[in-house]
Amino acid sequence: MNILQLCHKPPVPPKDGGCIAMNNITCGLIAAGHRVKVLTIHTHKHPFEPHNISEQYQTDTEIESVFVDTRINLVDAFSNLVTSDSYNISRFFSADYDMRLQEILQKNPYDVVLLESLFMTPYIDTIRRNTKAGVYLRSHNLEYIIWERVAHGSRNPAKKSYIRLLAKQLKKYELKIFKEVSGIVAISSNDEAKYRQLGFKGPITTVPFGVNSAQFKPVYESNVPTDLFHLGAMDWMPNQEGVQWFLDEVWPIVHPQHPQLKLHLAGRQMPDELRELKLPQVEMVGEVSDAYAFMQQHGVMVVPLLSAGGIRVKIIEGMALGKVIISTSVGAEGIDCTHGKDILIANTPEEFANVLNGLMANPGRMAEIGRNARKLVEESFDNTVLTRKLIRFFEENLVEA
Repeated sequence: MNILQLCHKPPVPPKDGGCIAMNNITCGLIAAGHRVKVLTIHTHKHPFEPHNISEQYQTDTEIESVFVDTRINLVDAFSNLVTSDSYNISRFFSADYDMRLQEILQKNPYDVVLLESLFMTPYIDTIRRNTKAGVYLRSHNLEYIIWERVAHGSRNPAKKSYIRLLAKQLKKYELKIFKEVSGIVAISSNDEAKYRQLGFKGPITTVPFGVNSAQFKPVYESNVPTDLFHLGAMDWMPNQEGVQWFLDEVWPIVHPQHPQLKLHLAGRQMPDELRELKLPQVEMVGEVSDAYAFMQQHGVMVVPLLSAGGIRVKIIEGMALGKVIISTSVGAEGIDCTHGKDILIANTPEEFANVLNGLMANPGRMAEIGRNARKLVEESFDNTVLTRKLIRFFEENLVEA
């Protein structure tokens, strides 16, 4: 098949979970013998770095990037509030990108156009005018659900009202998109079920984030944990919200009980208000050059997400490394994991403390949980198997697209 992959940020270098998820699909399709052309947006927040991309990748994908200024414009944002349009989405539209997309479609016959996230859907009209290819949405999240959860957790009445309005606009937009795509590739079975509940009747499949298990060398810990860590892009609001909650509500309970325990917080674009905090036994690491080395270096992973959707890439990677992970139920959504077997679930400060106390009292469980987590990844998140499923989905729906 000849596939055009449209990305809302450069998939390489793989700096965050979204980038890794996009890149794994690209590499999986190419390894399976299909031709993939990548046309990506780059922004102030997510620059294009061709000098950090291998020549082989550039040759294989013919990757191109067009700059789009997605920074918030207050006039446009207010205008969209008045017109009920979703500014979260419309700011990703660019005449320059649209023009380059049109040129590519007119010069090359494609079987599939894969839209990486809802942010690329403003280009559907251009795609439909210039190709008969099937247009598939690779849904990384149900975006409106994230904003509904953020609004629910906000204590500022004005902010709560504004975010609720954003969520309402996003939901309206996502429902409209149902009629415009040939099918949806959901990132979790939870999201697939929600799309059906919302009324989507077209072809849909679940292809979660995949990993090449052989690239992850697990180390199974059996000693009393000496530290915790969190790793995630800190310019993403749900991560900011979750880390702040953990520091405000969980750490004041955990630290007095285990004063020797350290907490390492890593991720790019760490907000100043977090970076400048001086809390006992808490290290603000910021961006790390090697995420896997960082995870291997430290003990128990914490995922205190309160408002997210889709699937958490870092949990899958942590499991592949045999890590013990303590997550909220929201953080573990989309992963068919079992509390006490391959993950530990905690939704309140007290539950986080209790789970941690259990590990301290019985550190032998860490190796058991780590091995079960690794097994889950090997059975359910192998990239080769998932790529075959995606290809089969495209092939089955080519005629109907």
